[in-house]
Amino acid sequence: MEITSAQFIRGVVGSHNLIADDIPQVSFIGRSNVGKSSVINALVGQKKLVRSSSTPGKTQEINFFLINENIYFVDLPGYGYAKLGKKYREKLRRLILWYFISGEAPVTKVVLIVDAKAGLRDFDREMIAILNEYQHPFVIVANKTDKLNQKKLYKSTKDMTEEIGDFVKIFPFSAKTGKGKEKLTNDILSVITEE
Repeated sequence: MEITSAQFIRGVVGSHNLIADDIPQVSFIGRSNVGKSSVINALVGQKKLVRSSSTPGKTQEINFFLINENIYFVDLPGYGYAKLGKKYREKLRRLILWYFISGEAPVTKVVLIVDAKAGLRDFDREMIAILNEYQHPFVIVANKTDKLNQKKLYKSTKDMTEEIGDFVKIFPFSAKTGKGKEKLTNDILSVITEE
C-alpha cells in the first residue's frame, strides 16, 4: 500500500468545526521536537505538507489532512515545550485531551511519536495511559533512528517494550532517511481494510 495523494483540509481549535464524517482518522501525537511534522511529511512523500518549524510547539491547533481521499491524518499539537509558558502548555494539553476523551472525535488509530534516543517520557506515559483507558488503538514510532547505532536502537526499543508490554507495535523510523516508511505506511493504511 502506498500514499498517492495528500491535502490539507482544515485546522480545528474546538468542536465547532471538527470533522466527524465516516472517513477513518489516524492521529499523530508526540512531544514537541520529536519530529512529528517530519514523520507525516516523510509518509506522504511531501516535504512541506505539514509545516515544521525550528521553533518547537508551533502547531497550535488540530490539523486535518485527507490522504488518498479515504483516510485523515490528524496532526495534534506537540506538547511540553517549556518556552511556551505554563498557561499556554496547559491550553494545548486540554485540547489534546479533549480530542481523545470527549468522544466527539472518531479516533480510529493513534501514532505516538517518540525520540528513539530519549525513549518514553512522562508525557508519553500519560498519553499511553489515556489511550489504553479510552481503548484507542495505537502504535509507537521511534523516530530519529538515524542518530543511533544498531546496539543503542535495540536497547531503546527493548526498554520501551519492557515498560509498556509487547502488545503495542513499535516502529523504528527515520524521517530523514525514510527507514521504516513502508512498514509504518502499511500498518496505518490497514485501518481502511479493517473498517
